[in-house]
Amino acid sequence: MKYETIVVGALETNCYLVYCEDTRKGAVVDPGADPGKIFQVIDRAKIQPVILINSHGHIDHIGANKDIKDKYGIPLYIHERDKEMLALSHKSEFSIFLGAKESPAPDEYLKEGDEIKIGNSFLKVIHTPGHSPGSVCLLGDGLLLSGDTLFNMGVGRTDLPGGSWEELEKSIRSRIFTLPEDIMVLPGHGPSTTVGREKNSNPFIR
Repeated sequence: MKYETIVVGALETNCYLVYCEDTRKGAVVDPGADPGKIFQVIDRAKIQPVILINSHGHIDHIGANKDIKDKYGIPLYIHERDKEMLALSHKSEFSIFLGAKESPAPDEYLKEGDEIKIGNSFLKVIHTPGHSPGSVCLLGDGLLLSGDTLFNMGVGRTDLPGGSWEELEKSIRSRIFTLPEDIMVLPGHGPSTTVGREKNSNPFIR
C-alpha cells in the first residue's frame, strides 16, 4: 500500500490518496478543499479512485466531496454518527472561508471492523469517537490514517459539538496505542509520526 499526501485549504488539512501499487486503485481520504490540486496529484500518480472516505464530518475534511464525486463517480463513505455534518456542511460559517461546497449524502456508512478493499490492499475501519462522534481511523499495511484523533505530539480538540475528552482519551489508549509501535501515523493535520512515538512521548496522553 502506497500513499500521497496533499495539503489543502486554509486550515492545511492532509488529504490522502491511499492506493494499491499493483492495480493503482485508490481511496481519496478527507478532500477538504482545493479539488484541482487533488486532481493533479491523482493524474500525476496515475491513480484510479474507487472510493471517497471522510474520517469525520468537519468542514475542513469534506469541502471537496462534491467535486471528487462529480469527477470520478465514486461512493462516499462516512461513519453514521457524523452523517448530519454532511447535511449541514453548507451552513457552516467556515464553508465560504474554506471554499467548501455542500457535500453529497453518503452512499455507505463505515462501521467498526469493516475492511475496505482497494485493489489488492485493504483499509480496516477503527471507530475512534472523541473529536467527533463518528471519527474513524483507517488501518492499512504499516500505516494508520488517524484523522483528527491523534496528531504528532498532539490530539484532536474536543470543544466542538459532539466532542468528548473522555471518549477521545479512551479511543487513543484502547484503539491506537494497542497497535504495533512501528505503525506510521498519518494525521489529518501536520507531520506524520508513529504509534510508538506518541505512546511514549505525547504530552496529552500520559
